[in-house]
Amino acid sequence: MQIIKETYPGSAGREALIDLHIPENFNQKIVVFIHGYMGFKDWGAWNLMEAYFVNRGFGFCKFNLTHNGTTIQNALEFADLNAFGQNRYSYEKTDVLCALDWLQNKVDLTTCTVHLVGHSRGGGIALLCASDSRVSSVITLAAISSIEKRFDLSEEIIENWKNTGVRYVKNGRTHQEMPHFIEQLTDFQIHSNELDIRKACMELKKPLLILHGDQDESVSIEEGKAIAEWTNQPLQIIHGVNHTFGASHPFQEQTLPTELQMCCDEIVEFIDSLK
Repeated sequence: MQIIKETYPGSAGREALIDLHIPENFNQKIVVFIHGYMGFKDWGAWNLMEAYFVNRGFGFCKFNLTHNGTTIQNALEFADLNAFGQNRYSYEKTDVLCALDWLQNKVDLTTCTVHLVGHSRGGGIALLCASDSRVSSVITLAAISSIEKRFDLSEEIIENWKNTGVRYVKNGRTHQEMPHFIEQLTDFQIHSNELDIRKACMELKKPLLILHGDQDESVSIEEGKAIAEWTNQPLQIIHGVNHTFGASHPFQEQTLPTELQMCCDEIVEFIDSLK
């Protein structure tokens, strides 16, 4: 068994934590997990999800996006709101590719298959990174279908954002006012073509599994339906399930939520079906 906990160099020269777990009965398949907005690699039940896959012979890599607001010293809190404010979608795409670079230095990827699993915003980023030659398949959990939709704000909010340079979104769990600097918007405008999830879906030539709960309160199931339509792939609807598939933070249970285990079962079946 191999367990590595290090940092990787990501976007804008910033480092973040990354974990790799390779079991003794390694099946040469590695799941690379991408967390979502206001999330982190150790949020909720993600560690239990890691254990689920490792116990079944999969390698598992998860990491913090470099500007998610956590720090190397404090991985469980949004301790660096300045970094959070500086985040932008192009950074997150870069982070995933940098994490794959790090992984490539730890494991001979020519003998393995790599499967990107992204939750929420991480699912959209996974789709944007799917064309990377190291990626064998993509699995989305309640993924966003559009970055542009995230900027679908009132004219008043946009104008105030431009004038002040920052807007705040309250974190419902921590009650922190999370800053979003105007560079998030201007960066998207500059890189809109390479951050076009619809375009990435239309060009996707790799196996894709789309999972979405029909009770998702954060990312409408309509976004899952859009991804399915653009990729001509079925949408696997998990009935009665919310955005986090039954998990929350902190998660005190010692076993996966039933809803999340259902998703993990689907993912294993999907990956094992690939040639």
